[in-house]
Amino acid sequence: MNTSHTSDTDWGDLPGDDRSRAAEDEARVRSGFWQKLKGGAARVPFAGDAIAAYYAAFDRETPLRVRAALLGALAYFVLPIDTVPDFIPIVGFGDDAAVLFGALQLLANHIKPHHREAADEALRRAREG
Repeated sequence: MNTSHTSDTDWGDLPGDDRSRAAEDEARVRSGFWQKLKGGAARVPFAGDAIAAYYAAFDRETPLRVRAALLGALAYFVLPIDTVPDFIPIVGFGDDAAVLFGALQLLANHIKPHHREAADEALRRAREG
C-alpha cells in the first residue's frame, strides 16, 4: 500500500486549473484513502472497485486525464464531510458510490486486470486486519 504524500506525477500536460485540482486530489487521496478503508469503508460493497480505481489512478500506464478523473472521484470518496456524511447508516456511502460508479462507468476500460487483482488482495488484507 502506497501511503506516500508526495506527488510522483507531472500534471504539467493538463491546463492550469485542472493541473492544480489534480495535484490537490492526488494529495488528498494519498493521505486519506487507506485510512478511510481501515475506518470501515472496506466493508462497503464497492470497496473493491474503489481500490482498483486507486491502483489505476497511480499507474503511470493509465492516461493522465483518466488518472486525474479517477483521483477526483477518489478524493470525493475520502472527504470526511460530503453531501451525505458517511456515518449515516446505509445511505452514508451512497453519494460516494454514485460518484465513483459514474467515474468507473466512463473509465472502466482503463482499470486493468492487474489493478483488480491488487485490489482483491488489498481488500482481503483490509478486512482481515
